[in-house]
Amino acid sequence: MIKAQRLGKDYGKITAVSDLTLNIAKGETMGLLGPNGAGKSTTINMLVGLIKPDRGEIHIGEEDSERAGDPTIAAVRRRIGIAPQTLSLYEELTARENLVFFGGIYGLSGSRLKERARWCLDFAGLNERSGDRVQTFSGGMKRRLNIAAALMHEPEILMLDEPTVGVDPQSRNHIFDSIESLQSAGLTLIYTTHYMEEAQRLCDRVAIVDHGKLLALDTVDNLINKHGGDSVVTAELLDEFKPEAFAHDLIVDPQQNESTIRFASERPFDALAHLAKTNIQFSSLKMARPDLESVFLALTGRSLRD
Repeated sequence: MIKAQRLGKDYGKITAVSDLTLNIAKGETMGLLGPNGAGKSTTINMLVGLIKPDRGEIHIGEEDSERAGDPTIAAVRRRIGIAPQTLSLYEELTARENLVFFGGIYGLSGSRLKERARWCLDFAGLNERSGDRVQTFSGGMKRRLNIAAALMHEPEILMLDEPTVGVDPQSRNHIFDSIESLQSAGLTLIYTTHYMEEAQRLCDRVAIVDHGKLLALDTVDNLINKHGGDSVVTAELLDEFKPEAFAHDLIVDPQQNESTIRFASERPFDALAHLAKTNIQFSSLKMARPDLESVFLALTGRSLRD
């Protein structure tokens, strides 16, 4: 559905995107995970035809489709919806008026335009506020309307650029549920975020990008298995820890005391079962399994939110 080959974009001496290749299947949700400034928004803007790549090629759609090709072509771009990170809404208009306006841009009119506006208001959970001006909405409501506007023309591909920035927990959950309903309907999605938990929940595959470069691309499970490292167990003991009682490679936490132990293991449950057999008593136990944050740290040497 989307093929981007060796994309590159420079702004003066700064390279925003470097040699980026993505192949996204129909119905897939691809996550672009990286910190602010990683090149995610620039990539999205190239994929929708708003920015011309300095290097590389983009092909949207199936090879044998008459409407496939370069996203700068109007017929190709109409297959794409985009909810940008910077809200594209008119604050002085109502929610319904915003949807009608954006639907009209894509050529909708008459009963079809009204029908799509009703559907999108329901999708965004804004039926009761349809006649209110957007300037009265919360940040989360604006984000939901922003996504709804991108769906007015029934695109086959939806690009969501940081769709949960500045939203309240209730709106975030609503957005997640809405995205999952779009996935069930077979839409192809590109989802940019710097929140690892969102990528883990929503994305079939994740492309980890930093400084404009693609560092890794795979399913969440495969990324964690390849790059996440071992699980880390931290245990506070009722008695002083005696290293000779446990043969596992343990590291006594220097920030705590001799009754706190910390160790890494590929098989943490087996290690804990072995430790329990020594009659050591725990006062507390915590296990941190590797996640996408661990993957990003392993690939870049720094935290995702640095």
